[in-house]
Amino acid sequence: MRNLIPSYIRVPVVFFIIAGLIEYFVDSGDQPAFMEQPVILLFLLLVLLFLIAIEGIVGTMDNILYQSLDEEGKARYDAQRTAPSKLGLWIQNIYKKLRGGKPIEEEAEIILDHNYDGIRELDNNLPPWWLYGFYATIIFAAVYLARYHIFNAGDQFAEYEIEYAEANRAIEEYKKTAKNLVDVNTVEVLTDASDLNAGKKIFETNCVACHMADGGGGIGPNLTDQHWILGGGIKNVFRTISEGGRDGKGMVAWKNSLKPLEMAQVASYVLQFQGTTPANPKEAEGDIWVDESEQATETEESSSEDTTNETEENATEVIEEAQSVASN
Repeated sequence: MRNLIPSYIRVPVVFFIIAGLIEYFVDSGDQPAFMEQPVILLFLLLVLLFLIAIEGIVGTMDNILYQSLDEEGKARYDAQRTAPSKLGLWIQNIYKKLRGGKPIEEEAEIILDHNYDGIRELDNNLPPWWLYGFYATIIFAAVYLARYHIFNAGDQFAEYEIEYAEANRAIEEYKKTAKNLVDVNTVEVLTDASDLNAGKKIFETNCVACHMADGGGGIGPNLTDQHWILGGGIKNVFRTISEGGRDGKGMVAWKNSLKPLEMAQVASYVLQFQGTTPANPKEAEGDIWVDESEQATETEESSSEDTTNETEENATEVIEEAQSVASN
């Protein structure tokens, strides 16, 4: 096998196999492993030098052993090297069988009587490889017909829908962990101390001039009362920070200066001012804002409690009536 494959092919093949295995087993993210970890690049260089050295040593030893042979031994060695290998002979036989046809010496057996300007026609059979391929397509068509048109297996459209749904689920799962992909529809109040501290820094840098450090308000409205000009709650505050306030007299839009995560952090920090007492509070502006979702939850809870109480009262009445009937 070594004599069949020259060294200038063996060395690159072995080297790239080793490099591929390293790339497969080493977790390097989006970058190649040798770029993420320079020690791997050094290792690959050493592997390449080692392979070249092995080829050189083996070639030198082979030459030394050849020179030590006598003429008869050299002749046998040369004959063995030039003789076709068993693998090569096997491949040649398979190729001849797949190709089909008759040898030139036997073409007289299949020659036809047709004669076109001295050109005779041979009655060769179809090549076996073509014939077997044709039979394979017939088998494939039968299996395909039975699978998709008789047993109604999922076709490519169903596979597309499944893959599309899986991709959407993967995107939603990713959004839960990727805070910077948050928007006005998915934003939620952040409660981690790190997020609130980051929101405080952003507020002190950009918002104190208008709202004061304690949120009491100045040029901007008071952030500590229940009145909101553009609505309260995390979603409305996030939208106001992102898109800006009222045209002509509200604050500027911060969506081009702050990242979505930063806007969510400062919005969560702003909501911390609710219920606090600033030093010089500004008069309330806007309307009292009530979270409709919380109202709906409270209404559902109260209605469920009322239903439970009515059920208990009805059950008590039924029991009392049954007892009175039994006593009579």
